[in-house]
Formats: sequence, C-alpha cells, structure tokens
Amino acid sequence: MKQVEPTSMASIPMQHVGPLKLTGPLGDFEVLVPLATYESPLWPSVRRGARVTARAGGIHVTVQGDGMTRSVLIVAPDAAGAFALLQFVEQQRPELERAAADTSRFARLQDVHGEAVGHLVWLRFEFATGDASGHNMATRASEALLNWILEQRSECSYGSISGNYCCDKKVSAVNGILGRGKRVVAEARIPRELVERYLHTTPEKIVELNYRKNWMGSVLAGGVRSANAHFANMLLGFYLATGQDAANVVEGSQGFTLAEVDQGGGLLFSVTLPNLIMGSVGSGKGLPFVEENLRALGCKDERAAGENARRLAGICAATVLCGELSLLAAQTNPGELMAAHLRLERAAD
Repeated sequence: MKQVEPTSMASIPMQHVGPLKLTGPLGDFEVLVPLATYESPLWPSVRRGARVTARAGGIHVTVQGDGMTRSVLIVAPDAAGAFALLQFVEQQRPELERAAADTSRFARLQDVHGEAVGHLVWLRFEFATGDASGHNMATRASEALLNWILEQRSECSYGSISGNYCCDKKVSAVNGILGRGKRVVAEARIPRELVERYLHTTPEKIVELNYRKNWMGSVLAGGVRSANAHFANMLLGFYLATGQDAANVVEGSQGFTLAEVDQGGGLLFSVTLPNLIMGSVGSGKGLPFVEENLRALGCKDERAAGENARRLAGICAATVLCGELSLLAAQTNPGELMAAHLRLERAAD
C-alpha cells in the first residue's frame, strides 16, 4: 500500500521546558523537554516541577518493563477445543518464538497470555520491538503466529487479527496489570524547605490531597487501575512533540501517583506509568521538528540501538512527575490554580 502523504500540516504551539535532571539506570543527565500543547499553563507548571526536583537532586527513573502487545482471536469448535488450544500454545512456545523472529530482526516474542470464553480463544502476544513503538511490528508478528497456529490446529478458524485483549487505545484492566509498551517509575525526594520555597505548600498537604483526590476520588469515579491528577496533559504534549501516536495517551494516562512524608520530613513523590507506548523510530519520526527534538533528547544514538526508546520513555515519565507534582501543589492552595489559568490563558475582560 502506498504511503499516504498529508495534504497540510497542523501547527501546535511548542516550548522546551526544564531542564529536567534525571538519575538512575538510564544515566545521570539534564535535558530540556519539548511539549506541544494548546494548554499554555502546562509549560510553567512542568518547569516549576523541574526546578524543584533538580534542586532536590533529580528524578530517579527506572524502566521496569518493555513490550508491545497484540491479541488475536481464534474460534475453536467447542469449549473443550478452546482449552486444548490454550494447552497447545503453551507447549509450542519455542516454535512461536521462532515464527515471530522470522518476521523482523527486532521482533522477539516475550510472553503469551490466553483467555477463553466458551469456544472463543484470545491470545495476547507480547513482543520486544527495539526502538520502535511496535504497533505494526507486533501486528505482523501476531499474524504470522496466528497463521502458524491455524495450520497446526485445522479444527480451529480465524476470528480476528485484533481481539481487543491487547488492549490498544482503550482503558483496560489488563494493560494496567500486565503493561503495554514501557512500564516506567519516576520518583523524587524533595526536602521540606524546597517544597515550601518553590511549591508554596507542605509535604503533608500534598500527601493528604493526593490520597483524597487521586485515590479516593478515582475510586468514587470508577477509575480503572488509575489514581492520578493529569498524566494525560504531559503525555499528549510529549507525544506530539516527539512524533508518537497521540491516541495511545488513552492507555498511557493510566497510572498511579504516590506521595509520602519521608523520615526526614520531606516529600517522597513518584509516578508509575505501566503503559507508555513510544518509539524513537518509525511512523511520525521523519518530520524535521520531531527529528530535531529526538536528537536533542539524546534518543537518536545509533550506538545505543534498542535503548533510545527506553531513554525516551524515562524522560517522558520524569516530565509527567514534574507536571503532576506542580499541579497537586497548586491545588493545595485555594484559588491558585484558577488564578494561574486566568493569568496565562485568558485575555483581559
């Protein structure tokens, strides 16, 4: 199929904010982060979070998991046949790994989860995809696995190349539990004096608000494995600036904000994002401004193939932490949030 070229380009305001200071397994470095958004208060908010965390020693980032998923749907003759198929798939793992590897020099089958409802079987394949986000790579590999399974199990038939157990661009429990894309945790320890000076609040107030708003409020609202204030804001700005599929913000915004008062009276603050879907190569990365942003972030290093996307996800998680911390701090003070939006977004009446 011939690639469809855009007929015009949408222009979205973008600023580089920071610098963010990162530490941990990804390395110790500082970086300015590009955010493309129409919500102009996001820039100073993330900048404030970056300033206070840098003075506190930086944000420690850990990439805990990395794998793109695609689920296929297979129709078995009956419930017994569905159970037999699940057992067959478990036994044939080496053959499935070989079949997946034949589709790409980067695709590697990492895990398989199966579910059956009556005579219908869903197989959720998880693949390593190198520096690509892996949507197409995972689909191509899954199609090869599906075809191989149907060749071996002639009593079964094709259901769909995507059975919604992936789960792509939708809020789901399965992604929160098993992860999709990169699972990243970013955390910072901020001394009390820095919280008071730069965030104009206290660790106790942030901890209390996080519990009441993000955790209790999310439970009352029926949130699905999610307790955060506004992960989606930072994710969308980061995704658009770095050439990601912005619809993945749906599952990407699932995640948790944790706030505690540490033994020294300071603030221990972290964000956990189990579904960061992003890559440093692939669709959307050929635009000049995207290439420039990725290079500035240190995510186009040919000597670090396979690690560029992990670095990108780590920077993204640190950005989310900065914006989440700043917003919660603002919301501990009556009137601060609205005053900031009026000052930065609205023209004088």
